[in-house]
Amino acid sequence: MILAIARTLAGAARVTAGEGRTTISHSLVVARMEAVSKLVTNETTLRDVVMYENTRLGSTKRSLVVVTGKAMVGIDLSKNTGIDIDAASRRITIHLPHAQLLGIDITDLKTYDESRGLWNPFRPADRDTVLQLARERLQSAAREVAVRQHAEESARALLTGLFAPDGYTVDVQFEPFLAPPDSS
Repeated sequence: MILAIARTLAGAARVTAGEGRTTISHSLVVARMEAVSKLVTNETTLRDVVMYENTRLGSTKRSLVVVTGKAMVGIDLSKNTGIDIDAASRRITIHLPHAQLLGIDITDLKTYDESRGLWNPFRPADRDTVLQLARERLQSAAREVAVRQHAEESARALLTGLFAPDGYTVDVQFEPFLAPPDSS
């Protein structure tokens, strides 16, 4: 993914005729960043335990499952991005939204205990529910782990590295969090 972004954004640099200096076009950078859409800058492996229990007609079925998955955290470049280029001072300011959880990929589910009830057997819908619970647990675990800050630092390093070799100073700024509206 990072290599694709580097190739895409590298096409945004153009050499100005007669000057021998590289200049970067605002519209080209914006178009290339929007073409990428989502920049995954952190991928974290998570593991959690899911306990499922369902009682029907006085009969209980239970399942204990260990789920492993990957949380992909990064920047949605289609939202609230802005780029200011000052060619005279060779400075690029990139405004980005904060990193967020972009997706969860479940890589493994292991059932360690499963017991059915006398009148309550396991059905495919129960396994679908266990899978949904597993996904929710991994999403919750990803939010608790401090991966957002790491994802933002990775995005800053990547974008700085893409434009700094052309002699530009790059400043990546993340939009401030908006406070929820006052409900009083």
